[in-house]
Amino acid sequence: MIKILYAGSPEAACQTLKILFEKQNECGFEIVGVLSNPPAAKGRHKELIPTPVAAFAAEKGLPVFTPEHLDSACREQIAPLAADLLLSFAYGHIFGPKFLALFPLGGMNLHPSLLPKYRGCTPVPAAILNRDAQTAVTVQTLALGMDEGDILAQEVVELNGSETAQSLLSYSAECGAGLFCDLLKKLAAGQKLTGRAQEGEASYTGIIKKEDGKIDWSEDGLKIEAKIRAYFPEPGCWCLEKDLPLRILSASFISDDDQRAAAYKAEPCGKVLAFVKAEGIYVKAKGGILLVKTLQRQGKKEMAYKDFMNGARDFVGCQLQ
Repeated sequence: MIKILYAGSPEAACQTLKILFEKQNECGFEIVGVLSNPPAAKGRHKELIPTPVAAFAAEKGLPVFTPEHLDSACREQIAPLAADLLLSFAYGHIFGPKFLALFPLGGMNLHPSLLPKYRGCTPVPAAILNRDAQTAVTVQTLALGMDEGDILAQEVVELNGSETAQSLLSYSAECGAGLFCDLLKKLAAGQKLTGRAQEGEASYTGIIKKEDGKIDWSEDGLKIEAKIRAYFPEPGCWCLEKDLPLRILSASFISDDDQRAAAYKAEPCGKVLAFVKAEGIYVKAKGGILLVKTLQRQGKKEMAYKDFMNGARDFVGCQLQ
């Protein structure tokens, strides 16, 4: 039985952990501990909230480690687990040589991109934002450089232009759990895993900030629509309505080639053009109109466009900034 330390933090990593937890006996491994980020202060009262991965592990009685740094003190806590292998997905830290040396079988990392494209912490939003036709779910060996390991397994994912970061991450988490299990079965059967080196030019992604979600209505409407999907649910896309933040949570784009948009070509970008009950709220954007489906005012709940318009009679004609 292969002993595993699982490292991860957000909800997607928790989704993968849940699947692995259920498949331990079937795939010939045992999760002996979980490594996650420290609890974060959230809410009005700044209550310390554990990561989804840490919360699930504690619920299942697994040893949980949440160090600030992977230093000697952390290694001393981890070593008694005698884990054979480190599995990682969205943990958020680079593993140094001394830490990796704790695991005789090394480590494997799940990365949702077509490596070496989109190394780094936000590969899923990057693929959506760039309107890529394909991405991938990749399992690679853990290397000292960021996402530089050899590829052990990879499943190409076709994109249809409707994905959000949430939906694509969820799919990647489930698919990645399956790839992990396939590889672990091979290890449990005594097979040696061989990876292939990454080929092609590498590109990198960075941290997404709240201000990155600000909508520039002078940008191409297709880019705005992709941005809304790429940044859902966090950090979210937003603009200003009468100097107050307004989040736009879902929308589609209608180009000027469509007669619905052609009539509004002369209108300024960002103007709320119309409310069409069967479709949504029309907002002018470069090259067409943004058909807004879900919105959220500051301090309010998110609302479908029909419910939103029930309390926003003066919204049509408003100039969004």
